[in-house]
Amino acid sequence: MTGYIVFGVLIILALYVVSQYNWFQTTKTRITAAIQDIGNQLKRQASLIPNLESSTKGYLKHEKDIYEDIVSARKAVEKASGGNDMSKIEAASNAISNLVPKLQVLVESNPELKATEVVTRLMDELRDTSDKLMYARRVVIDLSAEYNIRLVTLPSNIVAGMFGFKEQKGIATPTEG
Repeated sequence: MTGYIVFGVLIILALYVVSQYNWFQTTKTRITAAIQDIGNQLKRQASLIPNLESSTKGYLKHEKDIYEDIVSARKAVEKASGGNDMSKIEAASNAISNLVPKLQVLVESNPELKATEVVTRLMDELRDTSDKLMYARRVVIDLSAEYNIRLVTLPSNIVAGMFGFKEQKGIATPTEG
C-alpha cells in the first residue's frame, strides 16, 4: 500500500513539474509574440507618418521642427525593426509616442488642416495604432511580471531553477521628461 502512495505522489509531482515547465515555456513565447506585436505596431505607425507628412506639408511649411521629429522617429523604428532588442524597441516606441501628441496639437490648431478628410483619417489611424501599441506594451509588462513572480516564488521557482529559466526584462514604461 505504501508503494502505491509513493507512486501516486511521484506521478502528481511529475505532472506538476511538467505543467510548470509548460507554463514557463508558453509565457516566454507569449512575451516574444507581444514584443513582435510592438514592432508591428511601430512599423504601422512609421508607414502612416509619411502619408500624414505629405498630406500636411503644403499647409505647414513653417513647421520644420515637426518634420525633423518625424524623420528621427522613423529612423528609430527602422533601427528597431526586425529584432527583439528591447532597448531599440523602447526608443522607437518613445519617439513615436512623443510625436503623436505634437502632431495632434498641430492639426487641431490649424482649422484648415483639421478639416481635411485625409489628415483626419490619418490622425485617427495614428491614434488607433498608438492605442494598440500601448496595449501591446501592457501585455509585455503584465506577462513579464507574472513570469518573474513565478520565477522567484515557491514552488514554481524550483521547477524554473531545474530547467534554467531566466528573468524576462519586459519593457520599461516611458517616463515624462
